[in-house]
Amino acid sequence: MINETLDARIDAIMEGYQAENIFFTEHKRHFPNRASVIGLIGEMRILLFPGYFDYETAAGDSTRLLVGERLLHINRVLSTQVRKALLYENGDLPEDEAELRAEQIAESFLNRIPYIQSIMLKDAQAAFDGDPAAKSREEVVLAYPGVYAIFVHRIAHELFELSVPLIPRLMSEYAHSKTGIDIHPGAQIGEHFFIDHGTGVVIGETTSIGHHVKIYQGVTLGATSTRKGQLLSGVKRHPTLGDYVTVYSNASILGGETVIGSHSVIGGSAFVCESVPEYARVGVKNQEVIVRRFDDTEPPWCYQI
Repeated sequence: MINETLDARIDAIMEGYQAENIFFTEHKRHFPNRASVIGLIGEMRILLFPGYFDYETAAGDSTRLLVGERLLHINRVLSTQVRKALLYENGDLPEDEAELRAEQIAESFLNRIPYIQSIMLKDAQAAFDGDPAAKSREEVVLAYPGVYAIFVHRIAHELFELSVPLIPRLMSEYAHSKTGIDIHPGAQIGEHFFIDHGTGVVIGETTSIGHHVKIYQGVTLGATSTRKGQLLSGVKRHPTLGDYVTVYSNASILGGETVIGSHSVIGGSAFVCESVPEYARVGVKNQEVIVRRFDDTEPPWCYQI
């Protein structure tokens, strides 16, 4: 019975492949391989923090040969995936041109690896300095989800700046799925950045963050409205934070014209849609705490407020 209807089912499914708004099935157009892209993140961690995430070397010990081999591997994988991403973006791009551009992009990225390493060391230091519960810088590198999300962002942002299609977003969404921290690869983030606890943080594409900024869980750096959809593409729609700003948990700072001055503190659960001067303190007005006492005959989980 199934064989009698197989052709009809195949035809129906193949017809669905022609829905160009859903699938890319055109000749020569490719998606980058998601597993390979995620693998690049792991290779970068091994390269920049030897002994932390691999089983080959002791902490801090990596020979020139190992470093060279890893750089060559990253170059090969990245070139291949960038070529696929370029063909995904433009199916009419000649294969040889796509390959040349991919090699040039990979070379530019490799030149930026020392910078990524230096800024990540500053981010790790910021996490250690900013958290009295941290026992060592090694601990924050190995265990802190905020540090991992920032690490992935540093890589994805470099590729975003090189105009690589799709791959930066694959990286950022992978970090999002692992940590609950959503940082768009386009966001500009300065040195010594720390996300404490982290879960539920959202940092939008056109956000600009200065140096020595610290934010807590549940913070949103977002847009005031996205109802215009693609008409807002390329428009500055997320806030700017100056240097030494602290944003406490569940605060929302929205809008492309919103500027938070340096050394300001945004209190927990604040909703900020306008600019704040330097050295300001922003809090939620008229919060009230109500305490109702209960007698000894009433269990504490039953009292009403």
